[in-house]
Amino acid sequence: MTLDNQIVYIVDDDAWVRDSLAVMLGVEGFRTQAYAGAREFLDDYQPTRAGCLLLDVKMPGMSGLELQQALRERGADVPIIVITAHGDVPTARAALISGAVEFLEKPVDPVQLLTAVRAALKGDAARRQATRRMEEEKRKLDILTVRERQVMELVAKGTHYRKIAETLGISPRTVEGHKARMMEKLQVRNVTELVHLVLGTLPPDEGSLNGSR
Repeated sequence: MTLDNQIVYIVDDDAWVRDSLAVMLGVEGFRTQAYAGAREFLDDYQPTRAGCLLLDVKMPGMSGLELQQALRERGADVPIIVITAHGDVPTARAALISGAVEFLEKPVDPVQLLTAVRAALKGDAARRQATRRMEEEKRKLDILTVRERQVMELVAKGTHYRKIAETLGISPRTVEGHKARMMEKLQVRNVTELVHLVLGTLPPDEGSLNGSR
């Protein structure tokens, strides 16, 4: 994930603050998009866009804290850096509880701001990469037959072939066949990779051995 496809959103009702932040970040190579209010941002924001949010707290209409709550209710995981001239403890605590990754007081120190933005963008990129990887692994699991999935779960637990065959009521040779096809579909080279895949994508309630042969 590079700066080219990440956006630093700026939401502040003060035009001078918005422009100053945009200029400061632009000089450092960041793409920015500014909004004069929380509602304006909320109406325009798309969770598929990579980036982070610089958010003022005290604004007319919807406040920064209310925007945080609205984003959380939508399941939007955009990293939020709160910037405010009202740096009291209750406000800071509320912002951090609502998911802010950083809380900075105005006037914002440029070094602190740039450090926070880089960390937020790095975290967002890592989260999106992990999500894409999990979705890809989930798609691989979905193409398995019921029997291949049963064999996969038992192999991943370290169960011996003979025990798998006994548990499923099939022959060890059939187990080997299911394992070979299962590992080919999942594109894993060994049991270690299989275990990592299963632990990363298989919910506990999908560990049942029930199903047709």
